[in-house]
Amino acid sequence: MDYDDYYPDDLGGEEYQIDPVEEEAVDQLGGFFKQNKDDVFFSKQLEVQNEKGYFHWVTNRAIKRLINDGLLSSQPLQLSLQLKLGAIEGGKIIFLWHRSNRYYKRQLDKVYKLVSEYSSPDVGKSLGQQGEKLVLEAFAKNQFILQGVHTREFKGKEWRGSGYNLDFIFERDRIAYGIEVKNTLSYMDYKEFKEKIRICEFLGIKPIFAVRMLPKTWIDYVIKLGGYALILKFQFYPWALRPLARRIAVELKLPVDTPDTLADTTMARVMKWHEKKL
Repeated sequence: MDYDDYYPDDLGGEEYQIDPVEEEAVDQLGGFFKQNKDDVFFSKQLEVQNEKGYFHWVTNRAIKRLINDGLLSSQPLQLSLQLKLGAIEGGKIIFLWHRSNRYYKRQLDKVYKLVSEYSSPDVGKSLGQQGEKLVLEAFAKNQFILQGVHTREFKGKEWRGSGYNLDFIFERDRIAYGIEVKNTLSYMDYKEFKEKIRICEFLGIKPIFAVRMLPKTWIDYVIKLGGYALILKFQFYPWALRPLARRIAVELKLPVDTPDTLADTTMARVMKWHEKKL
């Protein structure tokens, strides 16, 4: 997505303006690049690495300012047509390096090849399936009853407001939940996020987002609606792709992992929240 067009006012976004948090991000990233003058990064990588302190779009703004100020050099590269449906939005990667780095080309090529590998449609499909598999098994293990898969119907009501559906509908103790799973490094699309909530409201069920990460403002919004954000922190790769996941974690320092199941402590959070609703 292009963050220039991405400011959801009802979830804490703002029209573009220089604010103290953005200034802090500019200083933080500027210092980071001065300490890593010989390295090449890409924008999505930095957004994820800095998400504890800044929303992805704040880091994105800070990067653009550092480019405009001349501290950073940048080069957009397009993934091949076959890769555009993968993990990089629009098939475009923005590579970044300190302006003093005259020998960036070799590392840029190395990073580009790795990103291209994990952005392939086959890998993307495997990641989606792996995320759903882990969540499905975790809820079933905790005695949630599966009521629907990739569905927009529940107890005689059918959502027809759009083409979206819910990954799962589970029920326990007469409370029904619409589960949306996103096993991605990026935040999920904002319009899809809002649409999934509308579906749950229409069907009379509570939304649960099982995702690697969401902005805190979105999490608060879900909580106010009686839902839950199950933050998983890592993008989960299937065991067959463990060598690739290891390279991504080590070389790109991105939060990926290859667990067989969700940790018991993860579902313990869900159970604690569910029991409070009884």
